[in-house]
Amino acid sequence: MDYFKGIDPAIVSWVIIPALIFLARIMDVTLGTLRIVFISKGDKIIAPLLGFVEVLVWLVAITQVMQNLSNIASYFAWAAGFATGNFLGLRIEQKLALGQVVVRVITVDSGDELISRLTNRGYRLTALDAKGSRGKVNLLFMILKRKKLQEVIQIIRDYNPNAFYSIEDVRSVSETDMPEEESNRRLNIWKHFPLRKGK
Repeated sequence: MDYFKGIDPAIVSWVIIPALIFLARIMDVTLGTLRIVFISKGDKIIAPLLGFVEVLVWLVAITQVMQNLSNIASYFAWAAGFATGNFLGLRIEQKLALGQVVVRVITVDSGDELISRLTNRGYRLTALDAKGSRGKVNLLFMILKRKKLQEVIQIIRDYNPNAFYSIEDVRSVSETDMPEEESNRRLNIWKHFPLRKGK
């Protein structure tokens, strides 16, 4: 171990090497978790890049394990890094809130106030009259950014706390009926990049 000259070999074997394996494993599993998320969203750029870095880090980690097969601390570091990487990957994915979701709301009470509140906030929805096992119900469909999900859930709870709602991921969605606030935000981006007329 030329990198660790002057350091007690016991510390290198039982502390430094396992710590490096642990950190490398956290990194590659976290990247792997995010890569799977981007693949599920149909991303063709970020997913391959994450996969490239993930494999490089994995090779570094597995090399250290293979060079220290007699060191049981390396095995525990490998397993602990794997578990921690999964946890961190999921936490990061939740924070990023990528993609869109479809929200279905079923309510027995009149949904007029709820619909008014949602539309005033810029959300597009479809409302239908339906029939449930206990009589007539109102059925609302919405497709929105995951980043807006908590806001919508809070509105539903405030205006109709007894409403039943379900949420599903959406792989892709047409932007022809995008909420106005999302559409305007994208259009405003181009204000920062004025186009130059050709000569």
